[in-house]
Amino acid sequence: MRKFDVLIIGSGPGGQRAAFQASKLRKKVAVIERQPYIGGAGIHTGTLPSKTLREAALFLAGFKQRAVFGFQLAIGREVTLQELMHRKMDVIKRQMEVIIEQFSRNNVEIIYGEASFIDGHKLTVKGATTSEQIYAEVIIIATGTRPLRPRDVPFDEAHIYDTDTILKIDNIPSTLTIIGGGVIGCEYACIFASLGVKVTLIEKKPRLLPFADEEIVNNLSYWMRQSGITLRLSEEVVKITVETKNRVVTTLKSGKQAASEKLLYTMGRVGNTDMLNLEAIGIKPNERGGLNVNENFQTTLPHIYAIGDVIGFPALASTSMDQGRRAVCNAFHTEGVTCEVVSHLPFGIYTIPEISMVGATEEELTKKRAPYEIGCALFQEVAKGQIIGDTHGMLKLLFNRENRGLLGVHIIGERATELIHIGQAVMSFGGTIDYFKDTVFNYPTLSDAYKVAALNGLNRL
Repeated sequence: MRKFDVLIIGSGPGGQRAAFQASKLRKKVAVIERQPYIGGAGIHTGTLPSKTLREAALFLAGFKQRAVFGFQLAIGREVTLQELMHRKMDVIKRQMEVIIEQFSRNNVEIIYGEASFIDGHKLTVKGATTSEQIYAEVIIIATGTRPLRPRDVPFDEAHIYDTDTILKIDNIPSTLTIIGGGVIGCEYACIFASLGVKVTLIEKKPRLLPFADEEIVNNLSYWMRQSGITLRLSEEVVKITVETKNRVVTTLKSGKQAASEKLLYTMGRVGNTDMLNLEAIGIKPNERGGLNVNENFQTTLPHIYAIGDVIGFPALASTSMDQGRRAVCNAFHTEGVTCEVVSHLPFGIYTIPEISMVGATEEELTKKRAPYEIGCALFQEVAKGQIIGDTHGMLKLLFNRENRGLLGVHIIGERATELIHIGQAVMSFGGTIDYFKDTVFNYPTLSDAYKVAALNGLNRL
């Protein structure tokens, strides 16, 4: 029986960073991956493919050209998503090569096979032709999630899809119904709408993206409607029926119906824990297969950790990477290794236009009765916004009225997910809104919106 200091189940972003950190601590480490390829859902079915599709759709639909130069490119209905994502396999291949090279450079062994627990320190790994037992002092579960597929939804991969199988759709439909107004649902709604598809988005809550700033989400909802997306909010689905070859009918509790050629179901995900034989070690997943952990990412067994999507919100590749590093640091209590909790996590939502945020929302500050003020800048107020044709973008700063400390940054518009890191850095170092007033930004840039927003906020005082 082979022995390791650390075994990591799953080779996604969290598992990768955990492995690299363990290697830097001179631990003998291996990563177990049940698929015949590494990278997890983030590379193969989630983040990378969907963002590649978004960029291809923006380019081929002439979205940016339409805004700046007033024309739109034509897309024939015969174009397939596979053609739209012609670079996907090349990008995936290159990214996998990078990861494999990093594993090799850090002396991390990759073991292909399905892992299951024998006891608290022993795993059985069943490969395609072999099976072996492995021992480890510390085990990290980074198995990720898969789309939820309720029994009453007739998935058939011809008319009704989940977020994995939608990437295999054979043609661009003229109409599409999306169930679920979360991050994934909103992103795909915007992508298909940019290709000229008539999209109906159904959400049972009264607003989209309830964790985000309400004003920003209201702006997104406006631009989604401008793109031709029909929003059905506060609506509950009671039945989904495939009536004919090109007609899927969704019946709502209110009596409304939505008919379309295809349907995408994006309501929730399930933790990949059912194959781990967790019963053998007394760890009980929740009803969605997720695992509960403490602030150190430990399960009920102190030497078994869990990170990434399998532990739930925020379920981002960026946070999973950070959790992997910190879990290993916590496991070995190594002096001189930084593993402090990151208090200001950025969120990036790749809708059209994109959204990003860090820190508190207005709703949270109001609930706490915190003394805050806002400063806003419209992208049309900065020269770069006019140059690139983004006249609907907005940057909003939330700051303490008494000491001017920065409390939150919320952005909608072009390059929002890049711009957010400026505000994140200032918040992390305890900066105030005066930083933006007193600093000099390159001109013309969208970053200059920080100065405009800061001056707007100070004028309110």
